[in-house]
Amino acid sequence: MSEQTLPTVEEVREILRAVIDPEIGLPIVDLGLVYEIEVHEGGKVRVVYTLTSLGCPVGPMIESNVRQLLESIPGVDEVELEMTFRPPWTPDMMDEEAKAALGYF
Repeated sequence: MSEQTLPTVEEVREILRAVIDPEIGLPIVDLGLVYEIEVHEGGKVRVVYTLTSLGCPVGPMIESNVRQLLESIPGVDEVELEMTFRPPWTPDMMDEEAKAALGYF
């Protein structure tokens, strides 16, 4: 695999916009739940993400959706997902559109 076939970090971020938090109804990227994206030679994509709360009941569904999307990207041969709660998520981490949609100002 040549490096040209690998997606960029921004391409991965854009693809992850399709993963919607079912409780909130907005993309996990817009909500600020995706903390870090790495694309490594050899086709490995690593994503560090969080959930809105420690006991989030939709966490497994979100992880499954992220994995499924990333594995469908041409050139991606390995997906590593790491969930963290450091730093804890707060509404301040949302982008401006998400804040507006949810009434945060």
